[in-house]
Amino acid sequence: MVSSPHEAMHRIFQEYPGLFSRVSEVLGVDIPSPTSATVLPTDLTENSPVERRVDTLLRIDTQNDGPFLLAIEAQGKKDPRKTTSWPYYVSYLHNRYGGLPVLLLVVCQDHATAQWAAAPITIGFRRWQTLTLSPLVAGPHNMPVITNVAEARKDLALATLAAITHADNPDVGAILKTLSAALREAPDDVAEPIVELTAQGLGNRPAAQQWRNLVAVDTSFYKSFMSEEIRDEGRAQGRAEAQTKGQAESLLLILEARGIALTDELRQRITDCTDSHLLSRWVRGAATATTAEEVFTADR
Repeated sequence: MVSSPHEAMHRIFQEYPGLFSRVSEVLGVDIPSPTSATVLPTDLTENSPVERRVDTLLRIDTQNDGPFLLAIEAQGKKDPRKTTSWPYYVSYLHNRYGGLPVLLLVVCQDHATAQWAAAPITIGFRRWQTLTLSPLVAGPHNMPVITNVAEARKDLALATLAAITHADNPDVGAILKTLSAALREAPDDVAEPIVELTAQGLGNRPAAQQWRNLVAVDTSFYKSFMSEEIRDEGRAQGRAEAQTKGQAESLLLILEARGIALTDELRQRITDCTDSHLLSRWVRGAATATTAEEVFTADR
């Protein structure tokens, strides 16, 4: 099944075809600056029942070095099948587009997958290799950790891809905060796709909720459908947290007014509770209870 992070890791190149020029600099690969980039059909199926499809395919034109094809694959985990499909993609595209040079870029979100994807793929017999494929790999091992707002503003597309590839970084909160701050002065048509791609790229990770909370803070931008949904979810969560916090404070006040002593453990249990219905039962129980134990038996 195709996941949201999978889609974001390659779709960002469709939104910003010139992004590869900056990514190649990060990877230390000498690629000429593009004069234009065109999104091409991704279907690589021939007249056979087997369907083959690359994630994103771009034709990139340069001023002095001619055009080349860039095939982009988003890879969420190791997949032994790719050792046969990736060489097929490259050779097929080379043939289909009249011998144009072909580069394969694999985008990953974890170190193990990135290391696996970077290994050369060889086809041959014994020590004679007929074909060797060396993918370019962008992932948490080589993409920049951008926590400077000015740096993020210089290249929002690269900052977005970097944030997506660092979704599991312990400092992802700082990375996302930087990206959010960098977008505050961006026009809507610039901010909207970045907000959506970032949310999509983070998937179901804990960092996704951090991004939603950041989006919910600033309502002066982010007006797309997904962004409105993100902001509404953040507001709803904020209201729920405020409600349970208020219930916990009310319960503690009731117990204090009635002279019912609490151990540190029970006090922590109340303040840590995020279940509004359970807190309501405890509040009702506190109205008639004579001991702390009676309050907490109300939920049994």
